[in-house]
Amino acid sequence: MTATFDYYQLAQPQEGVSSGFQYKTVPHITLKSIANNPEIREGMKRIEIEQAIQKYADQETLYDQPLIDKSRVRVTGPFTVEAVPAPIVKPLDEAEANNTPVADQSIARTGETLRQSEWRDELLKTGIRGKNGQYILFSRVEPLPGTRWLHADAETKPNDLGANSVKEAGGTYDKPMRVVISFGPEHAPIEQRQVTQAIEEAQTLVPKPKLIIFAAFQFDPEAAKDIDETNWPGVTLLKAQMNMDMQTEDLKKKRSSNDSFWLMGQPDVALRRINRGEDAGKWEVEVYGFDYYNTKTGNIESGSVEKIAVWMLDTDYDGRSLFPRQVFFPMAGEKDAWSRLARNLKAEIDEDLIESYQGTVSLRFEIGEYQRVAVKIVDDRGIESLKIIRLTP
Repeated sequence: MTATFDYYQLAQPQEGVSSGFQYKTVPHITLKSIANNPEIREGMKRIEIEQAIQKYADQETLYDQPLIDKSRVRVTGPFTVEAVPAPIVKPLDEAEANNTPVADQSIARTGETLRQSEWRDELLKTGIRGKNGQYILFSRVEPLPGTRWLHADAETKPNDLGANSVKEAGGTYDKPMRVVISFGPEHAPIEQRQVTQAIEEAQTLVPKPKLIIFAAFQFDPEAAKDIDETNWPGVTLLKAQMNMDMQTEDLKKKRSSNDSFWLMGQPDVALRRINRGEDAGKWEVEVYGFDYYNTKTGNIESGSVEKIAVWMLDTDYDGRSLFPRQVFFPMAGEKDAWSRLARNLKAEIDEDLIESYQGTVSLRFEIGEYQRVAVKIVDDRGIESLKIIRLTP
């Protein structure tokens, strides 16, 4: 987030990056163009070749050389703006009757697929990694027939998952636990509708599962919120981040880590209204850490802020795109993050602000149009989690 890059000239500045860039062009000269263009031939006779070529020759665009706007600097990094897919409606005159687009056939809505078979095999092979080297390992992972939104039925290994020491009816039992898994789409976030439908399907299962795991490459913010906030006595809902390398076979074979699924924590965040002083009426957010699922106890436990690499705050979340208006690096040293950015930009450093942006308490802000804030936390493993809070004035 604090790295600097060149800023490129936009083709249509009012449309943003989606309009593309302006690129360097060079004359495209061939013997044919010289033979067919008398102005170029005449220019060659008068030793005015360069002017004639520039004026009359076809221009070739160099798409690997966008023009740089030296009056600006682009500040970015691996964490920028994220958005859930938005539907795009094409004008009727662009739609062809005989070329109707194929309906979305994402994994979540088509039942059994080859990809799901691969993911089940990977889940059985590697398990799901938790915090501090903990794992949820499985003795079996199989297709779950008769359901549309739940895609796998699994059973944990009792010797590897201490959470199987479940206290029931006054006794302690060490036994496997039933787990059901809902996989997200391959090229889109898992959506709120899938979460709702998967939970409803799980409620019809006998015996009742102890864990419902939603495994996806990306999570829609509202879907993640539903998973974190659903209260079902006796059943725990968890999010598992799928390794992006699994989308590409070559990367999957070459990756250094064997971990394909990672448990995601739930952000432990407080939103406070300021009632006194010059900032009365404003708000602030404090991050306490992650709430993690402890595979040894089977409980959700609070974590500390020690493992938070970066957290971002959108003070006016619109429900579609996360726009970080404040970014903090609690693990950054004196020479890292915003301090390094200030040096790179040769800017004057406000030491008080630099210190604030290394903490876990936000700068104070006013309530926005949408009356919601979104807090995104990334831990030291690179695992992300999002918390959405509605403001109540």
